[in-house]
Amino acid sequence: MMLPEPLTPEYLTSPAIPARHGFFTRRGGTSRPPYDSLNCSTSSADDPAAVAANRDAARQSLGATTLLGLTQVHGTEVVTVTTPWPTGAGPRADAMVCALPGLALGIVTADCAPVLFHDPCARVIAAAHAGWRGALAGILEATIAAMTALGATAPNIAAAIGPTIAQSSYEVGPDLIGAILAHNQADASFLAPHPTANRPTSNRPGHLWFDLPGYCAARLAAAGITRIDRLGLDTASDPERFFSHRRRTLHGGGPIGHMLSAITL
Repeated sequence: MMLPEPLTPEYLTSPAIPARHGFFTRRGGTSRPPYDSLNCSTSSADDPAAVAANRDAARQSLGATTLLGLTQVHGTEVVTVTTPWPTGAGPRADAMVCALPGLALGIVTADCAPVLFHDPCARVIAAAHAGWRGALAGILEATIAAMTALGATAPNIAAAIGPTIAQSSYEVGPDLIGAILAHNQADASFLAPHPTANRPTSNRPGHLWFDLPGYCAARLAAAGITRIDRLGLDTASDPERFFSHRRRTLHGGGPIGHMLSAITL
């Protein structure tokens, strides 16, 4: 089959930043419905052979020798990669950092924010999975700290936030609202009483609309990252290109696939 073509944001495609990377969509794989077609989640109920073929196609698209993944848990653990592990046996963590060529660091998402990092001076890369819990707890800052331990510096790091659920699709309840505001009252700026200027306020008491990619970008900026690219693509409102946990929930549940985001030196 033809290799899938990922989305590649501006800040990570400069000639001065020689890292192959991409945010893959759900297009270009071999999985059958409802996982059609580039489902890259090894924990789904999809045909394992199809998932393996999808992940290998993504690996080839990036020109990497090995594609690594994690057992993602919405936490703040970061793995510094020194040697590869078997597919499906990744550590329980939500980010990886690496300074070795040929290894693709991959995370899977279906609404959460996939964030790819690269310091071209230190030749250090990272990939992080940032749902609201992980972002709030500090997964992005922990990723930057792990990169720094390998010689990277915040001013030299470029970060890109891939397809993520947008504020206009992300109605949230008191648990998320309370947690965000308990951490920093100023982050009320990422919570709105209506999803867009021309749509009505939620009719559910205590609910607001949360800007997850904006929140992630602000946390990155506060950590000293000045080159931040946001694709600005809403996973929940684009079923042709993206899997979405929120869309599945609103439609009554059922199986779901996950997109892959990866970067390699």
